Amino acid sequence: MRQLIRSGLWADRRGAAVIEMALVAPVFALVVIGIVDISNAYTQKLALEQGAQRAIEKVMQTTGTTTVESTIKTEAVCQVNGLNTDGTCKTTPISASNVTVTYRLECQDTAGTITSQTATDAATFDALECAPATKEARYLEVAVTDKYTPLFPVHFAAFTTGDGTYHLSARAGMRTQ
Repeated sequence: MRQLIRSGLWADRRGAAVIEMALVAPVFALVVIGIVDISNAYTQKLALEQGAQRAIEKVMQTTGTTTVESTIKTEAVCQVNGLNTDGTCKTTPISASNVTVTYRLECQDTAGTITSQTATDAATFDALECAPATKEARYLEVAVTDKYTPLFPVHFAAFTTGDGTYHLSARAGMRTQ
């Protein structure tokens, strides 16, 4: 009997592949799921970036009858969320509260020192001025934010936000003057 076990079972290689697969399959599945999760988050980040950039492009073309802030917010939301079949903007995943418009005035004096002033509405921004004999540059920036909830909430210490999501943001801007 001992000889049969030693010679027969010990030398038999059938089933080795099944055991190896059973050991490797869970690790392989976790890697694939991780890749899918990172791809989804990256896709959402790219959508935010594209929405911010398209909103800036829209303002460069025209603002129509609305304010610059309203045009930017509407365009960013429409670009990120997409359109309904009737041509109206979808209301999720982001809303106008996820879009921030910032105006910035930079003043550079003759010594090369740059000072910056910011505003969140056009009326306040238009009232900002640089001191005489300084160079001025005016900028418009849009920031779009969103949260991504991973498929499997495995968080690394550096990325823990407390609410189980990853906070995504995108910015785009242009010099206006």
